[in-house]
Amino acid sequence: MIGFGGRVSSGIIFTRLTDWDDRDRSVGEIIGEIQPQFFAIPGVFAFANNPPAFGWQSPVQFVVRHPDFDSLAVGMDRLVARTRGIPGLINVDTDLRVNKPELTIHYQRDRAEDLGVPIRDVSATLQTMLGGRRVSTFTRANKLYDVIVQLEPEQRATPGQMEKLYVRGRDGALVKLDALARIEEGVGPRQLNHFNRVRSFTLTGNLAPDFTLGEALDSLYAAADAVLPRGSSTALAGESRELEESGNALYFAFLLALVVVYMVLAAQFESLVHPFTVLLSVPLAVTGALLTLLLAGSTLNLYSQIGMILLIGLVTKNSILLVEYANQLKEKGMSSVEAMLESGRIRLRPILMTATATIIGATPIALGLGAGSASRRPLGYAIVGGLLFSTVLTLFLVPVVYVLLDALRARIGRRAGAFETAEAEVR
Repeated sequence: MIGFGGRVSSGIIFTRLTDWDDRDRSVGEIIGEIQPQFFAIPGVFAFANNPPAFGWQSPVQFVVRHPDFDSLAVGMDRLVARTRGIPGLINVDTDLRVNKPELTIHYQRDRAEDLGVPIRDVSATLQTMLGGRRVSTFTRANKLYDVIVQLEPEQRATPGQMEKLYVRGRDGALVKLDALARIEEGVGPRQLNHFNRVRSFTLTGNLAPDFTLGEALDSLYAAADAVLPRGSSTALAGESRELEESGNALYFAFLLALVVVYMVLAAQFESLVHPFTVLLSVPLAVTGALLTLLLAGSTLNLYSQIGMILLIGLVTKNSILLVEYANQLKEKGMSSVEAMLESGRIRLRPILMTATATIIGATPIALGLGAGSASRRPLGYAIVGGLLFSTVLTLFLVPVVYVLLDALRARIGRRAGAFETAEAEVR
């Protein structure tokens, strides 16, 4: 066991499972079996967790900030009670514990002034007798030892024994501590956490198998708006913040990939129209990937988003094969319909061969073969589903759009030519 976060009342244990080939149960099944046994231990809050792919902390890390500590503690109790009712969120916990026993000493300043006892002397006495103070050092057998002044443990075991302490007042008279101060027992926080210089607590939790991190964060935001006191603010940390930031970055990467592919195709075809025909397969692939993820019960996470970016380059090659060969046939005098029909007949075999090879290559990832494959399955689902869906529909939709756009471009060209002719006659 390792002390966690510098606290003596909490810890973490790492367990190494047997090799993936030597057991017939997954990590989730093992956790589901031992978790009820942990909950059955009285007086202990323990839970098993499968560390995520990135880091080892809980995937849900929801930070709540408030400048007033009392309001922060009230908001924490409300939020924890509300979030423990969210079905897909398990092992909800916070890093703020307001259960540490503490003694509060209330000084009677007027009384201390009448007796001639400075407050600093009261503080020094308590620090020395209870907490201990190093006053000197001595050497024995070539080793240096500290001399610490402190009461014996049995003389400082209860709060009532503090009242037996004396401090020196005016003219050297001894004054009993209970004549100057009142001792009050209570509880306080184990530690005061701050986030961006504001007092805060972090709510952590794990996810049920069919519950996504995005759904958990949406539920937490809704619960925070409902129960947190006025003046509170929220933020994300850990994997939760990475999801929010990487999601926006991946959307930008997806858009940038589309722009780059369009520019390359425009330079290759020397046209601004044909790249649209080629890129028409991308929405089909994304639709197929989303449907496959839905049917497989998977989620739209970092792996599946990377798979969709890969689809931009994988699926456009089918449209490129059709459009490029159709343009060659049109240069030989064929019409748009004849060129596309012939292109479909000639290019069908290479399209099916390349698509089938790619799908077969990604199938082991989608099937989850091998250790640690559960996290990579969404990548395989996105590639296999997107390629299969787009390949089937591309063979029908791209030729139709190609013919329509070519006819539209020809019609616009004729109108422009007629307008130039009419303008020349007027001149």
